[in-house]
Amino acid sequence: MVFPSSPDDDLPDGGLLATERDRDNAPALSISEISALLKRTVEDRFGLVRVRGELSGVKRAASGHLYLCLKDENARLDGVMWRGSAQRLSFRAEDGVEVVATGKLTTYPGRSNYQIVIDRMEIAGEGALLALLAKTKARLEAEGLFAPERKRAIPFLPRTIGVVTSPTGAVIRDILHRLRDRFPSHVVVWPVLVQGQGSAQQVAAAIRGFSAAQPGGPVPRPDLVIVARGGGSIEDLWGFNEEEVVRAIADCTIPLISAVGHETDTTLADFAADLRAPTPTAAAEIAVPVRVELSATLSDLHSRKQRGTIRLLNLARERLAVRSERLPHPLALLDGQAQRLDDLAERLRRGLLHRTEIARGTLGRTAGALRPALLSSRIARGGDRLSALRLRPEAILQRIGNSRTRVDALDRLRRSLDPEAPLQRGYVLVTDSNGAVVKDRASAAERTTLTLKFADGSIDVAVGGPGASRPLKAKPKPADVQPKLL
Repeated sequence: MVFPSSPDDDLPDGGLLATERDRDNAPALSISEISALLKRTVEDRFGLVRVRGELSGVKRAASGHLYLCLKDENARLDGVMWRGSAQRLSFRAEDGVEVVATGKLTTYPGRSNYQIVIDRMEIAGEGALLALLAKTKARLEAEGLFAPERKRAIPFLPRTIGVVTSPTGAVIRDILHRLRDRFPSHVVVWPVLVQGQGSAQQVAAAIRGFSAAQPGGPVPRPDLVIVARGGGSIEDLWGFNEEEVVRAIADCTIPLISAVGHETDTTLADFAADLRAPTPTAAAEIAVPVRVELSATLSDLHSRKQRGTIRLLNLARERLAVRSERLPHPLALLDGQAQRLDDLAERLRRGLLHRTEIARGTLGRTAGALRPALLSSRIARGGDRLSALRLRPEAILQRIGNSRTRVDALDRLRRSLDPEAPLQRGYVLVTDSNGAVVKDRASAAERTTLTLKFADGSIDVAVGGPGASRPLKAKPKPADVQPKLL
């Protein structure tokens, strides 16, 4: 059976080596060439796209680049956001947030896939924004940043008030006006952006700056900090929902009032603050009391104190009057003692007279007994007793002899115990350089010098120490003067 010819009938069968055929307009391309063609085609076709999806696998590299994945129910798309674009994000990118990403599609030859290079990323609608807010709130609340026990009491009358807000808005004018009306205070304004790119970083830096201020420094340390902003949409107030601002408020060492938005506006800064004010004006009213009312209160308290003092004095005066009426007259209290004094004085007078009479009688009797004959008799008897007491010399001499015997015995004992007495008999007293007595040969061998004390003087001699090879020989002495060691 013969089949009709076809254009491919002249093609050679597949061989071992690749060859270029005639009229071949599809030359073999390298992997890099085909990857470059694909990259150029994708970037030309999708040079600007807006993609909506849920963030997944968000990771920020040490270089500052942001790597992520956008996904929906059926597909996923890898994405990258370079550091410059990532720094301009007005929210924290995290898993589960639905966003709209604007950028261009490109390919990544290293993994043979395509991805989107994101220039701008926004939250996809208010619902997604609220979902992100609820997720962030739950995470920070789990860390205890909103716990009631962390909150501090607002000072009653702060001397210095720090305000974090825009210096050109109506908010600062309302706060200053309200403070001026109620109680003029020293206000330090830290100017910041209250919405838009970089507002969260400026607000957090201002709060930390007030918290780090030292008393007496270039920036006065406030007693109270107010973070204020006017009303707006949730997007306008989003900077006060940023985690950086919330953590700065929670870490602030100064009591802080959050006055962001109107009464119906609520941000995460309100939960972290020590007190939430419905409006910036209300924050100023909470911060200080009304000076006129305070003066009136002080005047009323002063009047009440005076009235209370007068009432106490009157009551004490009445009690004193009642008790003084019950007391007897002072002279009546002294009547009994005066009578007793008179009685004792009279008894004293009679006693003195009585004693004088007794003494006069005794003196009379004694004076009558003093007669010359009696005195002469007593003198004669004393002379007789004195004559009877004769001193016997033998008794005195006996006592002197006994005392001399005891003294002689003690002198003999002294001479026998005198360490230098034997020197008179030819003995020698041997001492070392410190004056200590050397009593044996071993002790003498350990010294290098010795002192020999004779009856007529002392001499120093050198002896062999512990390292001497042999003992020194003693020089011969005359037979009648042979030294002996004590």
